[in-house]
Amino acid sequence: MSLVPRSSLFDVDRFFGDNWPRVADREMGDFFAPRVDIKDADDHYEITAELPGIPKENIHVHVKDGILTLEAENTQEDKEEKEGKIIRQERRYGKFMRSFNLGGDVHEEDIEASFSDGVLKLKAPKLVEKPPVRRRIEIN
Repeated sequence: MSLVPRSSLFDVDRFFGDNWPRVADREMGDFFAPRVDIKDADDHYEITAELPGIPKENIHVHVKDGILTLEAENTQEDKEEKEGKIIRQERRYGKFMRSFNLGGDVHEEDIEASFSDGVLKLKAPKLVEKPPVRRRIEIN
């Protein structure tokens, strides 16, 4: 199984290595990368991504050529403050994309997704290995 995050220019933690301070937790403009967990279960892999505050309709998941891609966008509400002004704003807005190599042991057609309480869960079933079949060939 090679369900491993694909390298990306925007995957800042991977670019600098995991020993560097969490750059993704700082101001990154219009781009952020949510944290994901990947679990290897007996018959499937489970990917869980934290997407707080992102509406379900702004999340897109697709598979192409063995690569699973998660994309989402969260837009900032432009509202006028009647009383007071914003002194500090730490909530993230913008786009993100994470991609993962599925490898050859995932059944791409049966991947399922669910979204609840700001958490996206993907279930990627493993292919069932078929034992080699010995077949007799008749000689004419």
